[in-house]
Amino acid sequence: MDSSSGPDEEMPAFFVGQHESNRNIPVTRPISDQAHQWGYDMITTPITTSSFHSRVLQLLSSASSSGDSTITIPPLTPSDTSLAPRDNINQLLAVSSPWIDLCSPDPLISRISRDVLNMEAAYASFCGFGNLIVSGPNLHHDMAHGDGLAQYARAVKEALDVASYISIAILLPMVDHPSTDVEEVTGGLARLGRQEPMGHEDGSKRENGNLRKGDLFGTWDVWHTIRTVCKYNQRLFVALTVPRHIPPQSVQDRWFAEPLRLLSLPSTTFLKNKSGYPVLSKAHQALIYRYMRLRYPPWLVLTDVGPIQDENLRNSSPSEATNLLSPSLSVDTVVSESSNDFPTPNEARTRQTTSDFRPRSKDPTPHLSYIRYLQRNQPGLSIIERFASGYQDYLQAPLQPLTENLESVTYEVFEKDPVKYEWYERAIAAALRDWHGKDIPGSGPNGSIVLAIVGAGRGPLVTRALQACMETGIRISLWAVEKNPNAYVLLQRYNQERWGEKVNVIWSDMRTWKGPFFGATDATTNEKQDPSSATYETYGKVDIIISELLGSFGDNELSPECLDGVQHVLNPTHGISIPGIYSAHLTPIACPRIHGIIKRSLETDSNAAETPYVVMLHGFSNLSTVPTSSGSKPVIFKAWEFQHPFRTTKPPSSDSDPNDNLFAENILNDIKDGNTRTSNNNNNQHNTRYARLSFPCPVRGACDGLAGYFETTLYGEVELSTRPDQIDSKSPDMTSWFPLFFPLKMGDQFGMNG
Repeated sequence: MDSSSGPDEEMPAFFVGQHESNRNIPVTRPISDQAHQWGYDMITTPITTSSFHSRVLQLLSSASSSGDSTITIPPLTPSDTSLAPRDNINQLLAVSSPWIDLCSPDPLISRISRDVLNMEAAYASFCGFGNLIVSGPNLHHDMAHGDGLAQYARAVKEALDVASYISIAILLPMVDHPSTDVEEVTGGLARLGRQEPMGHEDGSKRENGNLRKGDLFGTWDVWHTIRTVCKYNQRLFVALTVPRHIPPQSVQDRWFAEPLRLLSLPSTTFLKNKSGYPVLSKAHQALIYRYMRLRYPPWLVLTDVGPIQDENLRNSSPSEATNLLSPSLSVDTVVSESSNDFPTPNEARTRQTTSDFRPRSKDPTPHLSYIRYLQRNQPGLSIIERFASGYQDYLQAPLQPLTENLESVTYEVFEKDPVKYEWYERAIAAALRDWHGKDIPGSGPNGSIVLAIVGAGRGPLVTRALQACMETGIRISLWAVEKNPNAYVLLQRYNQERWGEKVNVIWSDMRTWKGPFFGATDATTNEKQDPSSATYETYGKVDIIISELLGSFGDNELSPECLDGVQHVLNPTHGISIPGIYSAHLTPIACPRIHGIIKRSLETDSNAAETPYVVMLHGFSNLSTVPTSSGSKPVIFKAWEFQHPFRTTKPPSSDSDPNDNLFAENILNDIKDGNTRTSNNNNNQHNTRYARLSFPCPVRGACDGLAGYFETTLYGEVELSTRPDQIDSKSPDMTSWFPLFFPLKMGDQFGMNG
């Protein structure tokens, strides 16, 4: 099906910021205004000044010479920061001082660094900043993977407590490699730390006695430790620096699952096209497009792509000051109605577009112009993406249609599925043709084939059954059984207004329904029946039972129990059930955002981690995968299956119990007699299932739970599947079911090839 975007389709807006890693003075109003004029949505600013840095260094110098380790940093003064609450504070991203060393083995240095971070976080929160970027630990610091990392994590946790209204993003490289470490900052406290506590006379970078080498998942290990210590705080995020060489798909998948606040794109990440303009590789473009489809897309921050100066801006317009084309006339620049306000998401989406990336002459922001070009040319949303908008990673309790009467709006959501009911119609038509082809008379009047839609809801399957009847030209007697009294009213109205009184509508629980009764007039043929005939107002059998009782895990909405309960009305010789077979499937996943939500829910609901949830899994990573020519695919194993109608005998096997068939016969007798609703639990033992599965996991990680899917054969070769590796071939663009997520209360961490 067509997945291209329509003219009015809302595409993800790119919010783009500018960052200078060596910016050592806070951003003034003229600089932020100029950044806005050029089309940036935000700009980073340090919180404190070089004066504050010098004051801290002087305090440490005095403490070192006097041997006093009890020094404290006095409160900030006006010379320590030029920031203050102002109306454009939401245009700024606060950045903590990069010269602190939270991992230092020197207790004095680590304490002073922690105090600086707390002071800056508290003051940024006071000024109204919503976000603070904190440089991550140097991954190849001597202490970065031991006590130092624990110190760093505790410092971040403390800062979150001190600034209770601010979100903190930890800036880390996407991959762990010695070349990704940030160069030592001038005046950094790491140089002042005493060497004795490090424990390495040669100053080598070691972990457990071995030189630490580059590691694709080393950065993730660091991040996982930090957020675990911080107890999955909902205000803690990760910010990633995208390298020039894109990491493997497994690394991209892992970060896709994390709470990502921003992507930093340094100038070194860009290539030059043949015209000399900065561009990104196809792999980088694919990564950005994918990450921008997250429920909360990350911001894109261009790093060290050129400074923004404020000289002469107060007395001249931007075009005069830069001798450039006015940005307000450029198709590559976003300008809102007010020069003091950043564009709204709607303004960002409705900006002018061009078909090709052709930067204007003397463009002061070619990197930004290119990002805007990518925004205009991003791929359209698929049918599933459009349907699931707003539902991504949103936890929902599974429906309980057996015990609760659904509302009309719930039925309506399912009826919007473009695939499910078309596939059902195909299955019904195929079953009718097969029955008719065998020259077997139906159980209805004059040999008509009796169809029963059990759990008819608002009647979508009734409509499809009538269409299948018209398509095949085969005569049917159609019954619709529904226990919801509200839906029953609507079914009767539809029978009058849409179906021409061709449907026998019954208000009943399917498990207690006695079957079709054939009175004086058959609703399908409209033929008068002889009152003296044996079938007059007697209960007959159903030839084809059609249901849509499957849940996200197949049997989790009691489909087996319901269909067992109605099987007593099914033709015992040739009866057909649609669906006939369905199976449940599992795979382990990492979904830390969902894990964090459930972890916080435990404060008010002790069963939150023991409840399965229906969720449109989006920000997650498959942990068990196998390589393919196009990357990798998840390993998904079948746990169990159910077949309808229930049979009395089991397939022969070496470990079969001779009593199994006797037990099955007893169960079938209960089914035939309609006794499946009795208090005797023994009559449901045949629906008990369990499975023990082992999944290969090629890279280390932490399992937050199991994703549950299902597959079903409706009839013949007509199949539906929610498995991500099968849905495109069996039921593409189907939207009726989201996966079922089984959370793990304590997350299971494992190593390579676990």
